[in-house]
Amino acid sequence: MSWTLLFGLVLALAVAVLVALYRRVELARLEQRLAEFAAARERGTRKARLSYPHVDLSRCLGCGACIRACPEEGVLGLIHGQALVVHGARCVGHGACASECPTGAIALTIGELETRRDIPALDPTLEVPGVPGLFLGGEVTGYALIRTAIAHGTAIAGEVARRLAARGAAAVRGAGRAAAGCFDLCIVGAGPAGLAMALEAKALGLSFLVLEQDSLGGTVAKYPREKLVMTQPVELPLVGRLERTSYQKEELMELWQRVAREHRLPIHEGVRFQGLVRGADGSFEVDSNRGRLRARFVALALGRRGTPRRLEVPGEELPKVVYSLLDASAHQGKRILVVGGGDSAIEAALALAEQPGNEVTLSYRQATFSRLKARNEERIESACAEGRLRVLFQSEVTRITADAVELRVQDQNGPRPGWLANDEVFVLIGGTPPFEMLERCGVSFDPADRPAITGPIERGTGLLRALTLALALSLIGLGWIAGNSGYYTLPASLRPLAEEHDWLRPSSPLGLTLGVLGALMIVANLAYLARRNGWFGLRRGALKSWMTMHVLTGVLALLFGVLHGGMWTQDTLGHRALLALAVVVVTGTVGRYVYACVPRAANGRELELDELKAELAAISGEWDREHREFGERVRAEVDALVSRGGGQRSFLARLHGALLGSPGRVRRALRRLRDEGLARGLPPDQLERLLVLGRRAYRTASMAAHFEDLRALISSWRYLHRWVALFLVLVVALHVLVALRYGGFLA
Repeated sequence: MSWTLLFGLVLALAVAVLVALYRRVELARLEQRLAEFAAARERGTRKARLSYPHVDLSRCLGCGACIRACPEEGVLGLIHGQALVVHGARCVGHGACASECPTGAIALTIGELETRRDIPALDPTLEVPGVPGLFLGGEVTGYALIRTAIAHGTAIAGEVARRLAARGAAAVRGAGRAAAGCFDLCIVGAGPAGLAMALEAKALGLSFLVLEQDSLGGTVAKYPREKLVMTQPVELPLVGRLERTSYQKEELMELWQRVAREHRLPIHEGVRFQGLVRGADGSFEVDSNRGRLRARFVALALGRRGTPRRLEVPGEELPKVVYSLLDASAHQGKRILVVGGGDSAIEAALALAEQPGNEVTLSYRQATFSRLKARNEERIESACAEGRLRVLFQSEVTRITADAVELRVQDQNGPRPGWLANDEVFVLIGGTPPFEMLERCGVSFDPADRPAITGPIERGTGLLRALTLALALSLIGLGWIAGNSGYYTLPASLRPLAEEHDWLRPSSPLGLTLGVLGALMIVANLAYLARRNGWFGLRRGALKSWMTMHVLTGVLALLFGVLHGGMWTQDTLGHRALLALAVVVVTGTVGRYVYACVPRAANGRELELDELKAELAAISGEWDREHREFGERVRAEVDALVSRGGGQRSFLARLHGALLGSPGRVRRALRRLRDEGLARGLPPDQLERLLVLGRRAYRTASMAAHFEDLRALISSWRYLHRWVALFLVLVVALHVLVALRYGGFLA
């Protein structure tokens, strides 16, 4: 007994030490993620440019599948055990996070639709409200992904065909209508949306033509050489599914050009769209630099880049100034200036710096980079550290000459001019979107003109269908048990004497069938793990559907197991497996329905804390220069109070502080700040407001920390769920082997 107690004590202490160490590592990671979260807010990268993922915290289980699936680093992060948007500006709308979320907790949306004036008002068919027959597709709608643009183009062509059929025009095929001087569809832009639209229009027998001011490919054609431009399979009309998961620019352009040739698409390059007017018969008259044409429907797939934005400085008309980089290898042995701080400018500067003999300088008007993809940020920092290129922050080009560039650089002493010897200038500061032209065509960018925005809503657990089916089958099982209650209520010793024993016992044909079904349900249940982790190359189907199957098969496995065992508890392998299965189902239920509540509350407190800190900064920012220093001290003191209230200290440390009077120290610190502020002549009402915010911040941090402790405790369900599931699989396998080995038992 003594040896057992000693061994148990050592084992318990070892487990406690391991848990404490793991918890310390987990808290350190949480602190790092919260710091990244705060840094993203300060740098303005939390807000998305266009599309971004909205996380429904009532569904999120914190499995991290969305983070693993996202090809852009840092868009999402696990905070308090749930996924939150960290760097929303890095999201380009791949949608992989949404498709890989097993609980359907993520939906792609566009941020700040209520106030943004760079997103057009469109109805669900992508038609412009108030201008029947005019459609917009692709990047101009606010969605930048090639896959989305292809879907837009396909949908618009299909909608045009449906409307023509409804008008009775389907009896007259495309060529005849075009010959009559009016096309069914005029497509403006030959990017991915325009190309997909043209292919679908050809498949549907429409008469159409495509106008492109540059060349086939649109914006993609202007990307730098070997740039990765597509990261997911897509479905292209008349071509089929492009199964490859990634394409470089050259590969995609070659594919599109081949498709356009093979299908003889009427793409007119070098034709610039200049506007349109609606005729009396409802058709459109489209104006271009090559003349006018008529079409019943018009689809604008212009993109958002428009014309390159200019510096508007003397010397910008020189031949050495260009606005795009197609092939970095064509520029060698040059003194090069790249102007801009976005991803395009960074990628161009890095590519040029890799060429032999180049001296590359990047000029950026801000004090630091923001809204960069994580890998571009890492690469530019590494290149600067290695001396491969130079970055001039807070600098602006003021003049360009044949062999130099004049820059105005801001430093601590104010702006100062300077000259930089130079051979080539790349101006990559974005473009002027074609919004003015679109507005002349009747497109509105007023948020009030957009359809009512409901926004992403939190939809609860989202497994109604699976649970309803499981409930229905369980009720059938309950009815079966109730109908045979005379047998199931008998003691084990009397059951062999009952007439029903021959067909209700576990080894009967019915009992064996139920057992086999239960085992198959367990195998199907485990297939979810194979799909989630990509084992055996299994990637088919949405992970949400697999999760629904995971829940359904788990409940059914338990139901079949209970019926297979004949509602009888005994000391056998089969009944140990049944007990383990019950534990797995219960812990899975805790994880699926209970776990999300606590981390959701913790994240809510963290967001509230961010708002309080921002309000503190806003108040102190209103003070004059003399008092602003005191405002910084107040904010630093509040940050210290927040750390005492929770921060990322351990639970024991916070408990020790609470017992020894941390709240009292908080009151004394805030009182001292108030007295000092009054002595400095600050308005009493503003001081009181600051102190109230400080107290709220302390309490909020304390609550966030307590919720985090509770979340860590509840999250133990994961380990119990997984290890008991492993035990279940082993016991079921042994149970099946024993049953097969001893044929007499099967008989």
